Amino acid sequence: MLPPDTSGVQLSPDEVARFARHLILPEVGMEGQKRLKAASVLCVGTGGLGSPLLLYLAAAGVGRLGIVDFDVVDHSNLQRQVIHGTSWVGKPKIESAKARILEINPHCQVDLYETALTSENALEIISGYDLVCDGTDNFPTRYLVNDACVLLGKPNVYGSIFRFEGQATVFNLDAESPNYRDLFPEPPPPGMVPSCAEGGVVGVLPGIIGVIQATEAVKIITGIGTTLSGRLLLFDALAMKFRELKLRPNPERPVIDKLIDYQEFCGVGGTAPGQEEAGAVESISVQELKALLDVDTSDMVLIDVRNPPEAEIAVIPGAVLIPLDQIENGTAIERIKQLAAGKQLYAHCKLGGRSAKALIALKRAGVEGINVQGGIDAWSQEIDSSLPRY
Repeated sequence: MLPPDTSGVQLSPDEVARFARHLILPEVGMEGQKRLKAASVLCVGTGGLGSPLLLYLAAAGVGRLGIVDFDVVDHSNLQRQVIHGTSWVGKPKIESAKARILEINPHCQVDLYETALTSENALEIISGYDLVCDGTDNFPTRYLVNDACVLLGKPNVYGSIFRFEGQATVFNLDAESPNYRDLFPEPPPPGMVPSCAEGGVVGVLPGIIGVIQATEAVKIITGIGTTLSGRLLLFDALAMKFRELKLRPNPERPVIDKLIDYQEFCGVGGTAPGQEEAGAVESISVQELKALLDVDTSDMVLIDVRNPPEAEIAVIPGAVLIPLDQIENGTAIERIKQLAAGKQLYAHCKLGGRSAKALIALKRAGVEGINVQGGIDAWSQEIDSSLPRY
């Protein structure tokens, strides 16, 4: 149980009516509901995971919610980020989230931090909360949240999602609990794990994992049930199966005594998705590619390394679709050699990351090529606005 002091906490008649189904649960009751009202939870991110997290924590009666995010609502968010609506597209996510939270529970205090969480501000922001829910989607911020929670002694309710699979656990519940570095002692190489923007995610998945995180937060606050501390819960939506792995502290893990440069630690530069990989190869802009295509295409070939479903959404005219996995497993190498014989090879994807990986793999096979910065997303923004963005 967390230490919120409930001695001065009272529930109004409206709150008694609102939380009646909690109050009649012997495991929660009036004292548990007062603990929820006295508690404060910081949610880092208001995306796929943060949306159901915040909705259900507000509905459960958590008295104070903090939200850290600096993004704006985009049309592509609405497939899974259910706290936001169409009328909020182009506006700050934290403002959208606050408006929806107060519709659900006007008694909730909502504190907003429209900023990126960094080593400079993390300790100050997190210190004012009883626990943290990690709804982030990148490794540098996950390590930062973890290390800050360890230094401050705050429980960290963790979740992550990708395509059709998700996982959840509770880190740092007490001095004997594992933390994120026991699950991932070292970050994966940049680009090894695609983002949801590159790899996709089924819209209902973050709802399931986010609600699991909210459930764990409620249990920690009220002191009921058995948490996921020491257990990693894995979910496969396609098979509709849950499985569980033991997670124990590693006695050889490094001591966390300060916050570090997590972008450097994870080998990334803090740029847009795909740009770290794209920096490793020669590249041109979409304007330069357009100029080449307008003049003469006889001495060049452009390959599109996205997946076929993406090519059904939008294409750059003249591009040859050869998915990245066929390049990495070698099955498309000879075909590309034939296409590029005596010609200059160019490659694009959605954002520039996968095409850079493809060119690195092709270079090992003796094929040189040039990457298109920003991929088809930049093409849609700067060259042909009729192409839908996704």
